[in-house]
Amino acid sequence: MIKAVMFDLDGTLLPMEEKQFIDGYLKLLSIHLEKFGYNPQEVVKSIWKGTKLMLENQGPLTNEEVFWKSFTEDFGEEKLNNKKVFKDFYENVFPQTKKFCSQNPKAKHVIDFVLEKGLKLILATNPIYPLVAMEKRLAFIDLNAKNFDYITSYENSHFSKGNPKYFEEILKNNGLKPSEVLFFGNNELQDGECSRKANITAVMVGDNVIKNEGSNFKHIEFDEIICYIKSKL
Repeated sequence: MIKAVMFDLDGTLLPMEEKQFIDGYLKLLSIHLEKFGYNPQEVVKSIWKGTKLMLENQGPLTNEEVFWKSFTEDFGEEKLNNKKVFKDFYENVFPQTKKFCSQNPKAKHVIDFVLEKGLKLILATNPIYPLVAMEKRLAFIDLNAKNFDYITSYENSHFSKGNPKYFEEILKNNGLKPSEVLFFGNNELQDGECSRKANITAVMVGDNVIKNEGSNFKHIEFDEIICYIKSKL
């Protein structure tokens, strides 16, 4: 019996063109950090380096610890004091990335349905950003982070998508068995194949699914999510 529903964020609940979003995000971040003495080109290079290390993380460090270890190797230990500068960016500048995303008025209806059914609600988005960045992006589609029982972020994750241990950690932290979970995503490799290795049922959503040669997953439209969940209750 299904006890929990997991959703990917970028490209699933929140429509976006990933490259446009990332390019816009990095430009805003580098401009913000330049005010505090950082070289924009060096910042972008360091962010990509830290992101790669988070994607490759195997624990026991959290992704947050992995990122800041890398960042301070590039800029010095004293830059740990600038965590508040990053926090200010995510609180006050990051919301501008909304212009790189599309609206999804149907998302709230789906989330409300899951909550009405008393199912555990999990946001399983790649944990390479701090929680505040997840909260701000949810607000782009009129969702509230408080509705979710669990949100993966770089603070609470020791792995990233692409590694089935990412999904196994979610199951462990929420006391769930793979058979008790449905997962909706939009990437056949990172969402689909990765969760499948953790024995979780994954369904691909929407018209812009990122395909993976040889993958075989059920594809549905966003409008069909509620009916699909009902069929599994």
